[in-house]
Amino acid sequence: MKDTTPQLKSLYPFLHGETKAVQAENKALLESVKQKAAHSVCIKQQFFADNAQALVDAANAIAQVYLAGGRMLCMGNGGSSCDAAHFAVEFQHPVTTGRPALPAFNLVMDTAMLSAVANDVGFKHVFVRQLEAHASAKDGLMGFSTSGNSGNLLAAYRKAKDMRLVTLGLAGGDGGVMASCGLVDHCLVVATDSIHRVQEVHVAAYHILWDLVHTLLADRRGNIQPASFESKTT
Repeated sequence: MKDTTPQLKSLYPFLHGETKAVQAENKALLESVKQKAAHSVCIKQQFFADNAQALVDAANAIAQVYLAGGRMLCMGNGGSSCDAAHFAVEFQHPVTTGRPALPAFNLVMDTAMLSAVANDVGFKHVFVRQLEAHASAKDGLMGFSTSGNSGNLLAAYRKAKDMRLVTLGLAGGDGGVMASCGLVDHCLVVATDSIHRVQEVHVAAYHILWDLVHTLLADRRGNIQPASFESKTT
């Protein structure tokens, strides 16, 4: 059997009573920063070059939801649940002066509901049950998944299509089932297997979507009635 002690010693010198080569390690870390930043920029540039029209089309779909008096509902798991929350707050609390608040609700925010449904009927149904309770045909559904294969998102998309919602999604890799199932009207895929790069592009994409939606609504603001944005539960 091959002796791996030299390789292990170079990786973990402190286990052998030696100290790290600090300068060499710092140089390697600096190079890692440089490469990761460059990769992030490269992936973003490629995504937006490939998906510019798709982003505009998605923004038009969201704008139509708001013009019809509907709301955006959003969902995701893990880090993507944070993107769902971020997406929702961008629309509810616009940071640009003069842009109105628009209704967007994160379906991950109610932990009591999530845990109840997951415990009683399974985690696959956590978003479906909320759509049944809150969604209408005027609404839109936005999902975030780095793989495109999240079972609870796919179940929600099936329910959303049955309820005639507009469906949108941001995925990664090859888009997974989200991109191929025919349930997502506008599916934008970040073509990389790096989860971190996918999530970084997702953030940039929905920031741009937010801006495009407000631009599209700017000339049609008179058609939007704030009262129509009230929650169905109030």
